[in-house]
Amino acid sequence: MTIHVVKSGETVRTIAESYGVDPSRLASDNTVPESGALAVGQTLVIRFPQVIHSVQSGESLSSIAASYGISIRQLWQNNWFLGGGTVIHPGDALVISYFDELLGAASFNGYAYPYVDPVLLGEELPYLTYMTPFTYGITASGSLLPLEDDALLAAARQRDVRPVMHLSTLTESGQFDTDRAALVLTDYGVQNQLISEVQQLMRRRGYAGLDVDFEYLPGSLAGAYAAFLGRLQRLLSSQGWFVWAALAPKTSAGQPGLLYEGHDYAAIGAAVDGVLLMTYEWGYTAGPPMAVAPLPNVRAVLDYAVTEIPPEKIFLGVPNYGYDWPLPFVQGVTRAQSISNQRAIELAIAYDVAIQYDEAAQSPFFHYTDAAGTIHEVWFEDARSLEAKLRLIAEYGFRGAGFWNLMRPFSQTWLTVASLYDIE
Repeated sequence: MTIHVVKSGETVRTIAESYGVDPSRLASDNTVPESGALAVGQTLVIRFPQVIHSVQSGESLSSIAASYGISIRQLWQNNWFLGGGTVIHPGDALVISYFDELLGAASFNGYAYPYVDPVLLGEELPYLTYMTPFTYGITASGSLLPLEDDALLAAARQRDVRPVMHLSTLTESGQFDTDRAALVLTDYGVQNQLISEVQQLMRRRGYAGLDVDFEYLPGSLAGAYAAFLGRLQRLLSSQGWFVWAALAPKTSAGQPGLLYEGHDYAAIGAAVDGVLLMTYEWGYTAGPPMAVAPLPNVRAVLDYAVTEIPPEKIFLGVPNYGYDWPLPFVQGVTRAQSISNQRAIELAIAYDVAIQYDEAAQSPFFHYTDAAGTIHEVWFEDARSLEAKLRLIAEYGFRGAGFWNLMRPFSQTWLTVASLYDIE
């Protein structure tokens, strides 16, 4: 894989010719619009095929995969245009393998709401080990709030992805609730009922494991939370399930703040089978314009985490989105709009502005002025920033990464994953 940064005057064809690759595949892989429009400074992922198969009449994905001794998942990962589907036509060129030097094997998880675009989900699933529908919340009496996850589970199983149940303190109003967490952690009758419902649902729905996400816990509940997770792990592991926990991005054990104090890295790391480090949201809706996941900030969390948790239990949190801030920024007033990385590129093209790259944050950004005369600042992820983050998995010896989330399209996320790792 090579990451090309578009220069003024370049086109898909001239770029493809310079690398000796097919321009149609290059455009398709990188979701270049039919017009061929590019933004100066945008990235294109260039992959170099090693073996290509030309589809013959009567062949299917399964027969082609079998003839080369690979899986259909591998064909999906090597051919973005398939979209995780099985429709092929005589003459289609399928990449069997690439000249990639993989960093090793890793597991990848992604989170999706029930209303995710099924076409988008189908494109993304082949690049995942796990998929986690978001979320089963908790009622005021400690029972599970329902989740319409039928379509998500069916799509995951069709593409050989293991579904993971997500349990959080999200209430009927859609907010994380400290009181709901306290109820579960301090009332053992409620806790017993919740655990019983979780087990029944996991068995009925065929989930492979449980991902627990209790946020905004005061320090006084840290011990009870770790104990609850340990109890879950003991009960569920005996039935063949695993337990993970999501962790706020801490850089020290005593870090103050409601987001951090209830997450004891050492205790939780010892209690569960895996953790997701939520290493994103430094740039966020209500905050000032900045990178969503600046690399130095991410590294500071990782450097602390590995002192408390075995690296092989850790999933690196990776954002699959960006933000668009109207300027000037006014604390408490300005609200950024969450956008896809693809939409960020579309904005740069539409307003004919160059995308810049912050070398310190390892993140792309740009400014544009809308029709009303308002200046905007946009920070997002591109192939460069994603590669910088994903390489941390091998550097630190992590188990893999978890993507928040699968709701927004960006093919370069998945091309980069497949170019760097053998996806478990």
